[in-house]
Amino acid sequence: MKVLEERIRQDGRILSNTVLKVDSFLNHQVDTTLVLEIGREFARIFGGRPITKVLTIEASGIQFAMAASIALGVPFVYAKKKKAVTQEGEVYSAPVHSFTRGESYLVSISRQYLGPDDKVLIVDDFLATGAALVCLADIVQESGAELLGVGCVIEKSFQEGRGLLEERGIEVHALARIASMAPGEIVFIGNEAVIG
Repeated sequence: MKVLEERIRQDGRILSNTVLKVDSFLNHQVDTTLVLEIGREFARIFGGRPITKVLTIEASGIQFAMAASIALGVPFVYAKKKKAVTQEGEVYSAPVHSFTRGESYLVSISRQYLGPDDKVLIVDDFLATGAALVCLADIVQESGAELLGVGCVIEKSFQEGRGLLEERGIEVHALARIASMAPGEIVFIGNEAVIG
């Protein structure tokens, strides 16, 4: 997705060889026009499938899951990192470690919102180590639902996440795939290095 790659080049900040900061337009302050375009792109990629739910994990994936669910015309559900007192009944849960926050969580989804009749598309902001997406795939499997694919806004292709998902037979689509990065330089898959 060229518009996304250009925005990453323009407004993203590369803090190290593994950390890309996109909080000025994607996951702290949000460019809603871009997010809706991202949702439409996920709908274009996955729209021919009988998806009944879009699934993500709080918090940074919510806006992308919502945009995709609007474009697909289905509800979205997000896994909670802490069980709320209002979360009644049985839940599906799985552990996940957040690389960005350096914390582990037991995420959960109420069983009433995900079940064997569902056909699920997982959407998230980043694919790097794959921990969050593997966790969500585990929850989908536990629920008896069918996982139809994973959509990620940005993939750090030099990390192991895609491989972990593909080993499970999960189809993965990322809108911007980064081959490598360092402060002042980013290389997208299929593109030349851009300095500056």
